[in-house]
Amino acid sequence: MSDQIANNRKVRHDYQIEQTFEAGIVLAGWEVKSLRDGKAQLSESHIIIKGGEAFLLNAHIAPLKTVSTHITAIPDRTRKLLLNKRELDKLIGSVERKGYTLVPLNLHWKNNKVKVDIALAKGKKHYDKRETEKRRDWEREKQKLVKLRK
Repeated sequence: MSDQIANNRKVRHDYQIEQTFEAGIVLAGWEVKSLRDGKAQLSESHIIIKGGEAFLLNAHIAPLKTVSTHITAIPDRTRKLLLNKRELDKLIGSVERKGYTLVPLNLHWKNNKVKVDIALAKGKKHYDKRETEKRRDWEREKQKLVKLRK
């Protein structure tokens, strides 16, 4: 069972997705409570690899009002991603040698654990984005024509 927590819709518009991975994420207790309440945002987040480990930056998890008073909640802190050695080696090679970018696609629940889908992606050029929009508009127009014929 996997329930969606947050989705990064802008990624599919800005990047060409080559491959996806599912990674665990290291969270504090207050962050898990906030995620259960759906208070997460991935729109400006990205992933870096440093020292052989992957980290999620700028993922905004808003603290709840009921968070304990002795904890200082930092909504945009850097969070470590949990990947196995083979996956990390593949990501490191692709990012350093082939010029790929790592971006988070979504946060979701899987067996009561929070997982993040990350994508190995290449940035789209401006004309690629226009082509995608044209294709999407044409698909929408075709659907309208089919409905009118019925």
